[in-house]
Amino acid sequence: MNITGRTTATTATAVALATAGSLLAVATAPAASAATVTCNSPVYKRQFFANTTFSGTPKKTDCDTTIAENWGAKAPATGLPKDNFSVRWTVTRDFGSGGPFALPIAVQDGVRVYLDGSRKVDVWKNVSSTVRKTVNVTIPSGKHTLRVDYVNWTGSANVSFAYAPRTAAAVDKVKPLTPAGASVAYDTTTGKAKLTWSKNTEMDLAEYRVYRRYANGTHWAKMGSTKSTAYTDVPPATGAGYAYEVRAVDKAGNVSAGSADQAVTTVQLTTPTGLAATGTDKGIQLTWKPVPGAVSYIVRRSDESAYTVTGPSFTDNTVKRSVYWSYQVMAKGSDGTTSGIAETAEVRRLVAAPTDLKTPPGKTILTWIVPKDPGDYWGHNVYRSTTLPVDTSVEPISCDTRGKILADGRRQYTCTDWSTAPGATYHYVVKAFDSTYDESVASATVTVTKETEDLTPPAPITGLTAKATEYGTILDWNDSDAPDLMRYILYRGKITSDGQGSQVCSAVQYARLDTNTSQYRDVPMPNGDRFCYFVDAIDTSDNSGYLQTGKANTVVVATLDLMPSVATPEDSPVTLNAIPSVFDEEVDLRWDDVPGATGYRVYRWNPGAGAYEQLGTVPAPYSSYDDFPVKEGTTYFYWVTAIYADGTESAPGGDFVAMAPEEEED
Repeated sequence: MNITGRTTATTATAVALATAGSLLAVATAPAASAATVTCNSPVYKRQFFANTTFSGTPKKTDCDTTIAENWGAKAPATGLPKDNFSVRWTVTRDFGSGGPFALPIAVQDGVRVYLDGSRKVDVWKNVSSTVRKTVNVTIPSGKHTLRVDYVNWTGSANVSFAYAPRTAAAVDKVKPLTPAGASVAYDTTTGKAKLTWSKNTEMDLAEYRVYRRYANGTHWAKMGSTKSTAYTDVPPATGAGYAYEVRAVDKAGNVSAGSADQAVTTVQLTTPTGLAATGTDKGIQLTWKPVPGAVSYIVRRSDESAYTVTGPSFTDNTVKRSVYWSYQVMAKGSDGTTSGIAETAEVRRLVAAPTDLKTPPGKTILTWIVPKDPGDYWGHNVYRSTTLPVDTSVEPISCDTRGKILADGRRQYTCTDWSTAPGATYHYVVKAFDSTYDESVASATVTVTKETEDLTPPAPITGLTAKATEYGTILDWNDSDAPDLMRYILYRGKITSDGQGSQVCSAVQYARLDTNTSQYRDVPMPNGDRFCYFVDAIDTSDNSGYLQTGKANTVVVATLDLMPSVATPEDSPVTLNAIPSVFDEEVDLRWDDVPGATGYRVYRWNPGAGAYEQLGTVPAPYSSYDDFPVKEGTTYFYWVTAIYADGTESAPGGDFVAMAPEEEED
């Protein structure tokens, strides 16, 4: 016969059950002679006989975790016949408190089951099909021996047997055994009481329940339940004494008596000490020493926001940067009592660290970006080192720093470090600082090996043109092809004589422009004046062709004369500012309040009528007016006068605004 799914060897192996009362999958221990085989409970000892009377020396002896065989018409083992053989299983185990058990069998041919030598199941005849039967028995507490005798006379051979507690509450009225070996260890640092006990031998154990009472009390309160043999409780840290006990519960709901009482004396909950608050990049970090007996801590911010944490630290990452906050911390016991209050001084989150630190290849020219909402950003420190990591405890370097506003509103800074040597390698980080000079965390590190000195400027700008329009002077030029281009500088000036009969463009720096800009709209007073312009390209070594040679390609252009024929007086109390609105086809007019004025009148120049025409009135104290709609692509001139209580009107204050077409707006 064939034994499916089993392995054999020459020595016995102990096999433990995973869960009390459960029957494991088949795992046969190695075979050996009957005299040397020892099987650890609850594993069966199995013996094979070449007869139906269990007589003589077994042909094979091994260990078996469960009885579930289907040999069919084959021999069950080498050296045995396929008919007229027998198998005996024996096990002695601890049944705990005992109680009602079910003994189900399925067999072909015969099987008998004995409990301590007393026959409980008797299905003993040669059959041609499987016989099934379940016998209910009551097993006393303690250790008992089960023996299963199986016989196959002829034909197919199969047998299965199990024993399992009957767990219905109506059937099982037997309480589990009281848990033994209970002990408790109280940690005065954490305030935790850890109970341990020996594993119960019940086959139908459901859980253990842990109870606690005051040392001088009589009422037991359930603390919790567990399937393991350990439980940790956090009694109130009041200095009082407590007792613990453990009870076993079976699947029918029967509860054992309590274990021997285990006593602890708790610590007294105290005010947290060592409280410190530190501003970090992520928020404000609080730390303090653990309080014995505390199960949690209550953290309160000065705006009454409250948080609960389980450990002696907390990071408030909800606060904005550079805003001062103070905090209170209290320890909380398991019964809800709280300790005294520990308080911090005011502290604030650090400013944001610079981002996107980089340099062009071979240049000690650093650029970085200040993130949006950086906090109280007052400045920055640049640190340099020839080794890593960069030491930021030393004095920062001095460098020529310039800044600009990016299109998304962030600030970008450029720093040129002139105190470096060609061929040397340098590492840089940048830290921001706030108004109290507290620094941010360091930016990412950038490393550069400075190239030999570059003294060659970019080539002069070509293709510069200037066109006078009703909305300003449009300048355009060809992109520079310098690979190390850093920026453009636009110069504007007037044509003057050099004293030797030649005319020159006497100009000053007018605008610094990004490398991706090759067009610019200038808006001088449209009164027909002539201006000269030129554009200089600057590389990353700050080389300038104009500054080195004094030469540049220059254009001269006269603005259109769009001035009103009526001059604006110079003695008006109104200071007017006219600017294009953020909305299309709209001009924003703003002026300062005029003392004593009860209102204002707004005028716009009408070239066709040759006069300023009133647009509306504005009552005091308001001092703004939106002119809408207006035609784009031209220049408008405005007056605003102050009106007094006696009806008189002041001299007008004036300004103009050039409205570019949408495709040419700055």
